[in-house]
Formats: sequence, structure tokens, C-alpha cells
Amino acid sequence: MRRRKVTVFSLSFLDCICCGLGAVILLFVIVNAKGALRRNEVTTDLRSQVTRLEKEMLEGKKGLIEVRNTLEETLAELVKTQGLSREVTKIIQENKTELAHYEGQTLASKAHINKLKADIKSIEENLKRLEGRSKAQDDYGFKLRRFVGQGDRQYITGLKVSGDRIFILVDASASMLDETIVGIIRRRHLSDEAKLKSQKWQQAVATVDWLTTQLPQSGKFQVYTFNETAVPVLDSTEGVWLDAADVGKLNETVGRLHEVVPQKGTSLLNAFSALRKMNPPPDNILLLVDSLPTMGARKPVRKRVSGKRRLSLFERAAAKLPAGVPVNIILYPMEGDPMAASAFWRLAKDTGGSFFSPSRDWP
Repeated sequence: MRRRKVTVFSLSFLDCICCGLGAVILLFVIVNAKGALRRNEVTTDLRSQVTRLEKEMLEGKKGLIEVRNTLEETLAELVKTQGLSREVTKIIQENKTELAHYEGQTLASKAHINKLKADIKSIEENLKRLEGRSKAQDDYGFKLRRFVGQGDRQYITGLKVSGDRIFILVDASASMLDETIVGIIRRRHLSDEAKLKSQKWQQAVATVDWLTTQLPQSGKFQVYTFNETAVPVLDSTEGVWLDAADVGKLNETVGRLHEVVPQKGTSLLNAFSALRKMNPPPDNILLLVDSLPTMGARKPVRKRVSGKRRLSLFERAAAKLPAGVPVNIILYPMEGDPMAASAFWRLAKDTGGSFFSPSRDWP
């Protein structure tokens, strides 16, 4: 029997080759698809960053163009001002020459000379204004805020509202409702609206309003009220110094003080302890108060506190004051507390501060 000839490239071999090639192609397609998906995920973040950077670059270019336009306008104004300055200077020289010509003439000539002098003075003032050297200020002058009192009151108090960090401490206890004990008891049972209208409390608020107009622009300030505890007038500012140049904060502080209702007892110890939490410490303290304290860190068991006990509480509180800081005291009148004036006067004297008791129409 004749043997069949074996062929290497048979149909079965070709089928195997094709299947293997198909498997390789399928594997390549799957791997390539996953790679493209991963590449898209990576490039998406990069595209967003590129888009953001392009946006910031466009905004920067826009700001640069605005700055350049502003610079060009400023240069144009400067050229214009310089031209006016030269023109005014020329007019002054001409008027001075004319003034020299008319000196020593008749009475009529002298009257004309006086007129020329007035014109020269007016022109010189305009020149100073154009050159930016005018000393005239607006209605506020160098004050941060405006305070309008009643009448023309110019009191010499010796009170120094100066320093880099000024701390204003306002007594907001029930005793600030009236000058007499009977009046305090009567007003304690009135509505909050009636308490806010108390003449004594309104005077204290007006005093703080006036003090804020005297703050140095380069300094910082803080205003606390105290009764049984001490808290800042502005919420969320405990232990924080506020910028005195920020007129908005000053107005907000005074506005918020108008809403504080005097109530409860007086803890000068807690008030002075709050001072020690300020970092850096104050270099000037303004204390608005009317009497010696009626309690220490906690409310007393007995409602009645003797004068001797109140003086002892005052001395304990004074020991909490930061050393070397002047305490300027404004003491309001209070019935039945004769030792308050001498105690607070000694405190002001020992710390190098000032002390005075204002009249009813101050400030």
C-alpha cells in the first residue's frame, strides 16, 4: 500500500495559527482599551489644571492691563498737575512783580496792593493743594470716627487715649442704671428697653463712643463689658486685638454696646483677669466704673456686702492687673460707696494713669 505524503502546512496547522493570532489581537485590544481609559483619567485632571491656569493667566493679564491703564491715567494727571503748578507759579511771580511796582503809591494804590496780596495768598493756597502739601483736613480731621456732642464743651481731663494696644473696660452691672440705690432697685424691675434708656448708662455708652474717636490710627483696641463676668462687646473676639484703623469695627463695637443691658453684680476680679488673657498685653487701660466690686470670682453667699469687704475685693482684683500698664479711670457717681473715689484714685496714681469723675453732660 502506498504511504500518504505528510504536508506541514496543512489545514489544521493554519487553523491553529489563525486562532493564536486572533487571541493575540484580542488581548492587545483589551489591554489597549484599559490603557486608553487610564490615560483619559490621568489627562482629565491635567486638563482641568491647565484650564484653571489658563483662566488665572487671563485674569492676571486683565489685571495687568487695568494697572497699566491706571498708571497711564496717573501719569497724565501728574503731567496736567505739573503744568498747572508751573502756570500758577508764573502767575505768582507776575503778581509779586506788580505788587512791588505799586508799593509806596497813594491810598488807592495801597488798596489795590492789598487786593493783590489777597489774590496771591489764594493762589498760593491753590498751589499747595495742587502739590499735595495742603494741611487742611476733612470734617473728621485725624480722628477715626466722628462724635457730635451737645453744645461746645471743651473739658481738660488729662485723659490719654494713646498706645499701641488700648483696652476699654466698661462696668455693665445693675449699679450703672442709676446714681441712687432706690433708683437702681426700681429700674432693675423695668423692661430691658427702659434699662437701656437710663441716663447714667447712656452717658457711659456716649463716653465709649467719644473714646473710639480718639484712638490712634496705628494702634489696636478691644472693648469688654463686665458684671459678674467679663466678655468682649463683639462676639467671637475674646483675646483678640482689633485694628483701630478699621472704622467699620469701631462703628460695630459702639453699635453693639448700645444693645448691652446693665444687670447683675460687679466682679472686678474677673474683669482684670480677662486683661491677662490678651496676648500681647495692653499698654493702656481705660476703666469706666461707678463703685467698688460686690463679689470676687464667684457670687457671695450673702446678698449684703460690707464696705470693708468690698474694699478687700478691690485690692484682690487690683493685684491681677498686668504690671507697668497705666489705668485711666472714669468714675461715675454712686450713692453709698464713699471709699470708691479714694480707692480708684490710688489705683490710677500707682499705675501712672489718670482719674476723673465726669459731669452729667460729658462728653
